[in-house]
Amino acid sequence: MKTFAHQVKSALPAASRVLALPLLATALSACSMFGGSEKPKPLDLGPNPGKIAVHQAWSVKLGGEVPLAMPALVKGNTVTVVSKNGNVTTLDGNSGSQIGKFSVGEVLSTGVGSDGQRTAAVTQSNQLMVFAEDKQLWKRSLTAAVYTPPLVAGGRVFVMAADRSLSAFDANTGRELWSVEGPSNEPLILRQPGVLMAVENTLVVGVSGRLAGVDPDTGSVRWMAPLAAPRGTNDVERLVDLVGPVSRVGSSVCARAFQASVGCVDTANANVRWTQSSKGSDGIGGDEQSVFGAESNGTVQAWRRSDGERLWSIDKLQYRKLTAPLVLGRSVVLADDLGTVHMLSREDGSALARLETDKAGVATSPVVAANTLVVVSRSGTVYGFKPD
Repeated sequence: MKTFAHQVKSALPAASRVLALPLLATALSACSMFGGSEKPKPLDLGPNPGKIAVHQAWSVKLGGEVPLAMPALVKGNTVTVVSKNGNVTTLDGNSGSQIGKFSVGEVLSTGVGSDGQRTAAVTQSNQLMVFAEDKQLWKRSLTAAVYTPPLVAGGRVFVMAADRSLSAFDANTGRELWSVEGPSNEPLILRQPGVLMAVENTLVVGVSGRLAGVDPDTGSVRWMAPLAAPRGTNDVERLVDLVGPVSRVGSSVCARAFQASVGCVDTANANVRWTQSSKGSDGIGGDEQSVFGAESNGTVQAWRRSDGERLWSIDKLQYRKLTAPLVLGRSVVLADDLGTVHMLSREDGSALARLETDKAGVATSPVVAANTLVVVSRSGTVYGFKPD
């Protein structure tokens, strides 16, 4: 338990101990973008370019609103979405038909994790609950809030809390297997998903601007790779947490440090391949050749995955609150807080097509399941789009 906290702390500059306070990324982004002045209006995008023929194949109303920062979970051909009222609904990506649904009975703090058999959820009262076949198996009380979806893998449930502590539980019984503390000198945290994923036989987590490789059996740190370092003169400016989603291709994992940078790490040898300055608040997407992300002001950028060279940048979507991008075929897909889904060319960022949901705005990054583009609105409506 000492090893994880000690290694993280030794990699960070000393800071005075301050009470940890949750922050909304959108609030910080708004402050940095507009300086408290009236919000600029988005550009008129003109007619739909229609270079890709896509139609709405289905839509489903969940019966409850979907808050921001609640990632949809894709497993095979299914997509699982959580509602503000605590419902967890699994849909068939092809048809939109409901495959499973259960209620946690409380408001959730983030999206769910699943291995296809067991589904883990965390409530705002810090209760970790695990369900199988829509019935609760067990629950455990946690000591801190959780904003990153749990990871269910290898018969275990891994949880990264807002204080960046990391814990592992037996997926069938709920018995705690190990727990390690996070850094104790972070005054602020983000109330949005961080990085928690499996890469081969290593847990890869985001801790204070660094990717860390953790032994899933013991919680000991195998390696740490810095993508950003704290800067600035106040706690807000020094906040450099890594945010999800990330882009993984083999051993290459690329991630965003909040309002600081984007970079890629080779997890096979813990080598930082590159980092580039980038003022964004949401995660990134990518493929074998490129990495894509949106700045807080709505500028969309592409970097070459191998060395970080900037490939293109477009500003036509400025002043729209954009989601993290999804790479789908020859397009990069982002959605905004006006309910519009933008399909851009991977090659140069030019507009290929636009899709409309509802005016409540899109709650989380688009995903793909069963060759269907799935978009979740904050109104609680899930949309499925397919090519003509």
